[in-house]
Amino acid sequence: MNISFHGADRGVTGSCHMISCAGKNILIDCGMYQGGHELDEENSEPFGFDPAAMDYVLLTHAHLDHCGRLPLLVKRGFRGEIITTAASRALSRIVMMDAAGLQEDEARYHARKNKRHGEQNDVEPLYTTLDALNTLEYFGRSAKYGTPLAIAPGISATFLDAGHILGSASILLELTEGKKHRTVAFSGDLGNAGRKLLHDPVPPLHADVVVMETTYGDRLHRSLPESITELYQAINDALQRGGNVIIPTFALERTQELLFYMREGIEQGELPRSMQVFLDSPMAISATEIFKHYPDCYKKTTAALFHAGDDPFNLPGLHFTRETAQSMAINNVNGGAVIMAGSGMCTGGRVRHHLKHNLWRKDSSVIFVGFAAEGTLARLIIDGVPKVRIFGEEIAVKAKIYTINGFSAHADRDELLAWHRHIKPERTFLVHGEEAVMQSFASHLKNTEVYMPIRNQVFAL
Repeated sequence: MNISFHGADRGVTGSCHMISCAGKNILIDCGMYQGGHELDEENSEPFGFDPAAMDYVLLTHAHLDHCGRLPLLVKRGFRGEIITTAASRALSRIVMMDAAGLQEDEARYHARKNKRHGEQNDVEPLYTTLDALNTLEYFGRSAKYGTPLAIAPGISATFLDAGHILGSASILLELTEGKKHRTVAFSGDLGNAGRKLLHDPVPPLHADVVVMETTYGDRLHRSLPESITELYQAINDALQRGGNVIIPTFALERTQELLFYMREGIEQGELPRSMQVFLDSPMAISATEIFKHYPDCYKKTTAALFHAGDDPFNLPGLHFTRETAQSMAINNVNGGAVIMAGSGMCTGGRVRHHLKHNLWRKDSSVIFVGFAAEGTLARLIIDGVPKVRIFGEEIAVKAKIYTINGFSAHADRDELLAWHRHIKPERTFLVHGEEAVMQSFASHLKNTEVYMPIRNQVFAL
């Protein structure tokens, strides 16, 4: 009975952990590394295990850094069953299809570039749209929150609402091998309590071992009311200066939450009704439609809006721009627009085009509302560099930059500690965090053995 670690080890992306018990190999997540070019190479490296030897994948949620390498896993031989919640299954489809399309586009771009340089070697994408479609065939049973699911003899899993994004879960595994019995809890990504959309995170009653995220393990978030006020002020300030507002957004949860609060702001007179909002992300548009199909995942007040026929994500002046030509046309808008586009870390997607057209403008603003990993364009801008390179061009950073972390979909230090104290584990493995953050968080943990595993490290349970 072993646990091993194959991603998000002393880093924030690429979550992938493995349990071996009673002759079965079970992956918890299989996510993509996100950041600089070196991480593109890291994604294509061997997993550290044989994909064909994996029997199950238990998916905590549909963010790219948790599900993004599933098509590669299948491409390299996985033939087992992927188990997750119904909402995560629906969202994973659009995330994987979007990622495949971006990788195909990137491969074509580099192939053309090679030919211009007289090189004829083709560039292969990490995986294709067909690979992503093939992966959907391996999604099997859907898990329901709080209901134990028999995975295999001696192994059961209970998915618990993690409150992070729609369908997100922490997973409690009950493992029996011979006379040995262990319970292992995987936090997945934990959300903030007290939000208006999703339920608060639900911790397991107890577990012998905990594997937990530490994304914000060294800091506290600003309160939500303060963050909403700052969002309204930042938008109004840019609009009054005659510029645009660029919000790099994560397509799942953050986009929908911002739409929700902007709708409230307009209704309460905090934002102008004439404000034009462009949701310039095909994946975010599709995700927003999926969010509408799972109203029971929301808190009662928000679910009541759905049941009454009101769309809590709709607001005057909202434009969905799916097509490339529509996205390009936004660049002709010189002021008065709020432009929401992916990706949230500015590692790709349409937001880079909007940054190229607005980042150098003193009358515009850029509002970051989520975590930015080291090496990403978002992190460079947040850290205050005077210039950034976008599409091969040096762009001056003259726009007003805001970082509002109260909208984070991740729990802060105190919420993580409270979740951990509730479980009282004997052993704790810290993952999904930068090393310095993990060290800080570990200093607050009491009455538990703490480990910070490195890639491919194995521990006996």
